[in-house]
Amino acid sequence: MTVPVCVEFLEQNPDTEIVFVSRENFKDLFDKHPRLKFHGISFDEYKGIFGIRKLTRQLIKEFKPDFVADLHDVIRTKMLNAIFFRHGFKVYQIDKGKDEKEKLTDVWNLDKVQLKRTTERYADVFRDMGFSLNLSNQLRPENITKKDIGFAPFAQHKGKMMPEEKSFELARILAKTHKVYFFGGGNEENEILTKWEKQIPNTHSLSGKLSLKEELKKISELEVMISMDSANMHLASLMGTRCISVWGSTHHFAGFLGYGQSEDDIVHVKDLSCRPCSVFGDKKCFRGDYACLEELNIQKIIDRI
Repeated sequence: MTVPVCVEFLEQNPDTEIVFVSRENFKDLFDKHPRLKFHGISFDEYKGIFGIRKLTRQLIKEFKPDFVADLHDVIRTKMLNAIFFRHGFKVYQIDKGKDEKEKLTDVWNLDKVQLKRTTERYADVFRDMGFSLNLSNQLRPENITKKDIGFAPFAQHKGKMMPEEKSFELARILAKTHKVYFFGGGNEENEILTKWEKQIPNTHSLSGKLSLKEELKKISELEVMISMDSANMHLASLMGTRCISVWGSTHHFAGFLGYGQSEDDIVHVKDLSCRPCSVFGDKKCFRGDYACLEELNIQKIIDRI
């Protein structure tokens, strides 16, 4: 979600450059602008406080930044911030709105409101530095010719996934009229999607078969992606592909709708007062029955298609 914000910042501030520091395996996400430089690292080389101090000194020596932007706000970045600050650097940190999100996910709170989008929170970090930045919130398709459907039925947590039988039935119905590509990762997901591919004609599983770069290219060629509230929704945004997103215990009110995606393409059970009970879908169901997913009607997704 940081990438489109960084790109639009660089477009609107032509005398700037961003050096983005993150895990090496995210490199292919950051090839969207010539002044967006990616510095990949392995955290195995920078363990503990001494490792973080080593990393900070290397970054200072190599890049000599004018500003430090912490878009993550976790223990590791807090340690980096403290060391940068002691060396006299200006450090700016994201406000995640933790108190607002805690109130939003209180099942007894019936006054649910849209919180600031996460991309706007990223943009605020650059604005706090004194730069101007107006986000377009528009998709940027990388391919003019688009066809077929992508389907990513999995997510990291149970609270964000449709029951397997619903996802299978959805794929079976859509494959009657469209070519459907399955996206996933990990051995268990690979096995399930390979089985579906054999059982449902006109489908093909890409799970575990593509590099990140290849996967992004394929997503850019799709007419539409169907995804849970998961990484594939954001990969679709990155490649300018429309995404029908499915939400269970989470809610787009928390600010994590894919950049440029339409709220009209959100599919969820609207009339459950306990939603959202979690920002990330990692909490056990308050009711115990996951009604937010069990009661979800796949016809709503088919209608959007």
